[in-house]
This record gives sequence, C-alpha cells and structure tokens, in this order.
Amino acid sequence: MPTALIVLAAGQGTRMNSDLPKVLHELGGAPLFAHALRAGASLAPERVVLVVGHGGETVERAARALDPDLAIARQHEQLGTAHAVAQARAALADFAGDALVLYGDTPFISPETLSAMQAARAGGADLVVLGFEAADPGRYGRLVIEDGRLARIVEYKDASAAERRIGLCNSGVVLAPAPLLFELIEAVGSDNAAGEYYLTDIVAIANARGLRAEAVTCDEAETLGINTRAELAAAEAAFQARARAEAQANGVALPAPDTVIFAHDTVIGRDALVEPYVVFGPGVTVESGARIRAFSHLEGCHVSRGAIVGPHARLRPGAELAEDARVGNFVEIKNAQIGPGAKVNHLTYIGDAFVGEGANIGAGTVTCNYDGVAKHHTHIGARSFIGTGTYLVAPVSVGDEAMTATGTVVTEDVEAGALAIGRPQMEVKPGLARRLLEKFKKRKERKGE
Repeated sequence: MPTALIVLAAGQGTRMNSDLPKVLHELGGAPLFAHALRAGASLAPERVVLVVGHGGETVERAARALDPDLAIARQHEQLGTAHAVAQARAALADFAGDALVLYGDTPFISPETLSAMQAARAGGADLVVLGFEAADPGRYGRLVIEDGRLARIVEYKDASAAERRIGLCNSGVVLAPAPLLFELIEAVGSDNAAGEYYLTDIVAIANARGLRAEAVTCDEAETLGINTRAELAAAEAAFQARARAEAQANGVALPAPDTVIFAHDTVIGRDALVEPYVVFGPGVTVESGARIRAFSHLEGCHVSRGAIVGPHARLRPGAELAEDARVGNFVEIKNAQIGPGAKVNHLTYIGDAFVGEGANIGAGTVTCNYDGVAKHHTHIGARSFIGTGTYLVAPVSVGDEAMTATGTVVTEDVEAGALAIGRPQMEVKPGLARRLLEKFKKRKERKGE
C-alpha cells in the first residue's frame, strides 16, 4: 500500500522558553522534525506533508532545505491534534494510500516499529495506533483494549479512576487509509475537558462504524517527546549513547566514547580510531583506518582511508582528505582537497584550494582566499614545498615540485619546479637596539612613569 507521511510541527513549545519554534531545536545536529522525517522515510513514502504553525515560515525554510519536494500545510490556530492533521487534507486530496501521522517533537520512533504498524494494517486493521507500556503512566492518554481490539483512547483529563490505572499509553502515532483518516476526523468534536479536537477520538468513532482498530506497542524510549530544554538534553544524551554504541558495534575504536559527539548522519568506517573529545557536525564521512585525534572538530567533510586529522584540527564543509593525508594541530581546512600523502601539519589555514599529492605545507601558511567580495581559488601542485609563513594571495597557482621560501607572499603563479621568494630584504643596524632602548628609558623617566 502506498504511504504518505503527515508530520505535525505546528506547536509553539512554550516550555522550551525560546523564540525558536520547538521543532527547530537540534538533536544530533539536525532539527527535531528532521528525525521524524527520517524515521518515516524508511517506509519510502510517496507523499510527505509537514504541518506548521508557530514560526511557520522559519520551519518551512528549514524543511525545504532538507527536502524541496515536501508539501507544507499551515495550522493557523492550534485547536488540537485532529485539527492539525486535518490541515493536510488538501495536500492528500487525491491520495488513496495509507497516511502515517508522526510528531515533529518525537524523534526516536524506529523503522522496525513503523514496519510493525504496516504489518497490522496488512493483517486487516483499518486503523493502527502505536502504544507503549509506561513506567510512570502519569498524564498520558490510555489505550483501552477490549476483546483483543483497541476500543478507545481516553485522555487523562477525561479518564475515570479505573482507566487511569491502565498502563498502556498512547504515543499519538496513527496509521490509516488517508481517505478514512480524514473522514473520521470530520466526526471529531471538542466536547472534552480541554475543548480541543483530539485525534484520539477517531478510535471510538471507527469502532462505532464497525471498523477494526488495533494497537501496536513499542519500547517507551521510542515515544520520548521533547517539551523542555531538560528533556532535549536528556534526548541528546540518549542519542549520543546509541550513536556511540552503534559505532563500536561497527568496529570503530573509541578509547573514551563518552567524550565523542556524533551527528545524526555521521558515518565512520571499520577500524577507524576516534580519540577523546572529538566533535562531529553534520555531513561527515570517515573511511576505514583513518585516525581522528583528540580535540578535533569535523563538519561537512570526507576523510579517506589512512588519513590522520588533528589533534586540535578543524575540518569545515567541503574539506576532502585523500588517502594518507595529514592535517595536524591547529590547522583549519575549508572547501579544499588535500591530495594523497599531502601534509598540512601546523598552524595553517587552507581554504578554497587544491593541494596535490605529496605536497608539504609549512607551518603558518595561509591561503588568502577572500577579497571582501568573493572567494578565490589556490592551486598547490603535487610534491610542492610551501615554506613556513607563506601567504598565497588567491587566485594563484603553484606548480608541481615548486617551492616557496619562508615568509614569502605569493601574488602571482609559480611555474613547476621553480622557487618563489617574495619577502623584503633584511637589514641589520649595528648598535641600534641599545640606542633605542636607552632612548625609550629616558622618555619614560621624563614622563615620571
């Protein structure tokens, strides 16, 4: 059965105490709602609808950056979950497949759980609801099971004392044929303690029409919703613990795993070594056998087999390190290719550049890539030697096996095999240092300092 996703991301999240819409707070380097989209992507949906409300334009921009093809529906008034889902109706007017409702602040639903919900639909259920056994049911809505079927969902505010003793709780995740889902929502009223249109009411309505509703259960940890900064921090801790465990299971060496920070899409190959206090931002791939040394920060980059990064290195978006490349301490690489076996070991900035195979970049080298208006490219040829303290004023090219002398400012191309020297001639003034020192002392005495 074709599937569509409806991801609810309209809430303000007042308990976050933030000007930022709740679903834009990040977990693992990605907005909260992106995790729901990623979970739903495991079902290969034909349509995706994001329902936005508070800060809708900001959320929409972030969503379009992730998926330009998703549909956006707007909930101008927050009148409850059923009302929110109803806003997706126009976007799915011609869709006859199943619709899965997910939540932008619930990031841990697993693909396996969603597959189990699909299996329940395939087994004959008209409506499938995801539930969980809560350690502390608290104020969750309760799933009432009668004769093996889901009879109704009761919100805590409206539940009787007997219903509040039920431990099976509602996650809010629902799967049903899209036409049926919107038809049931039309029948939902707001005669309840909160005066809202509850999506949960569709279960009782479906049963009254002779339809079959079923519950599928998952681990409570999957249903973790995020409403406060404390809950966000707890979710980040849970995410990092899972990411570290998965990396180790895949053969990554983490001598101090609790100190390493992963992003939602970090990919690290078998037998790679990640030393303590390394931070991975989004978009990083590290191949097998590479070594990321302590206190390095990587984002939007690719590190090939056998390369060594750090300690105290920064790889920014567009950094591409070939096999056996070396990027050392206090080096920053941005939008640059570092060729096989090339070395950039000390106190250097390489941006918008190409560094050829086997090249050696001396300490304190800078590619001067920005003129205040535009970025410009620097080409450093294979097996070239860039002397300490060289400034390469882009656009400029240094040929294969060329050299620059220490302290050179390179302002024009250097042909292959040539030596470039571009620094003022040094002069030595005998005795001048002592004379100046005496002069400065007398000046200080006159001022009474």
